[in-house]
Amino acid sequence: MQHHEAETDQLTAAAGEVLSRYLHSRAGDFLRSLRLYGESGSDTAAAEQAARALRGSARRISGTLYTYRNMFDPGWADHLRAELAWLSGTLAQEHACTARLHRLVAALARLSGVGAAPAGAAPAGGAEAAGAAARPRAAAAARAANGSLPDAPPPGTLTVGASRAGALLDRQLTLARTRAHSATLQALGSSRFHAVADAVAVLASEVPLAPPAATAAPDALGVPGGRTRRQLLDAVAALPLARAAHPYNAEALVHGLSTASEGEAQDAPWHQVRQLLRLHRYAEEVWCAGGAPDPLLADAGRALDRHRDAAEAAAAAANAARTPRIAPATAYALGVLHADQRLEVEAARFAFQRLWQQSAAVAAH
Repeated sequence: MQHHEAETDQLTAAAGEVLSRYLHSRAGDFLRSLRLYGESGSDTAAAEQAARALRGSARRISGTLYTYRNMFDPGWADHLRAELAWLSGTLAQEHACTARLHRLVAALARLSGVGAAPAGAAPAGGAEAAGAAARPRAAAAARAANGSLPDAPPPGTLTVGASRAGALLDRQLTLARTRAHSATLQALGSSRFHAVADAVAVLASEVPLAPPAATAAPDALGVPGGRTRRQLLDAVAALPLARAAHPYNAEALVHGLSTASEGEAQDAPWHQVRQLLRLHRYAEEVWCAGGAPDPLLADAGRALDRHRDAAEAAAAAANAARTPRIAPATAYALGVLHADQRLEVEAARFAFQRLWQQSAAVAAH
């Protein structure tokens, strides 16, 4: 009932009123998350939760300014959007390095059967059933991916190499995480960050609207929202969903690790769909007063998040495998790990195409 009343109010309100309500709310979320982040101190879990919420509110504000740009003062909207993208990207790096390390160490433990996943390790992700069904082929795919490795490695090679591979990844990703943490601290102490926080604080009470925002919401918001949806549909139509309908795609695993594999080169269109799907969901949130109008689309977005995580983890494994003068057993373990993460990429694509088809079927009815 409350949701119905909110939707009725949206139909009778001006576009500026709808956008202002949404942005006021998201700016309030940003400021609360910022306060919690500052109060977290040495509590790593609380800091991560606050940073995640901070990034989420920043993305929503930025996405709204992008989709409905003609409703705002263009110079103000473009500047704030760029600054929020900078802040969100900076905050995301440390979390990404930590999650990637946990993911890869957990995968090595699973593949080698030695040790356990570290506390708080991220799940392998993807459509688990599809990925699990294909994992026995990961070692064979890794051998095919790197012609310098023996076709039949000695028994225990993966077990021995996994420890060394884990240590190598730990050194590389811990260094990257330390640098990202330093960059975050530097950013949060900068005058640039304080200017962004001040701009969002003003946004919590005042939105610089342009004349088109005085138009009725259904007319003014429908056109840019529809444009975002069409861009998403076009991008999804360009994806190889027919191939993604199969849970295992060996073609993505037979290319060498010395350069970016064909499978990794094909990730970009999927990442683009992820960005467009996020913009579309944020546009729907504006219309639904901050609600979650389509759970299937939210699940599809999470599948693409898993796709991104697995693709970046595979790239990290490939990058580690290019380290000069590493032992053959280490290279072999990293090859198996790379293949495993590419299988997770395929599993996430499989999950996305199923969810997308379900969403399309629901929309058709």
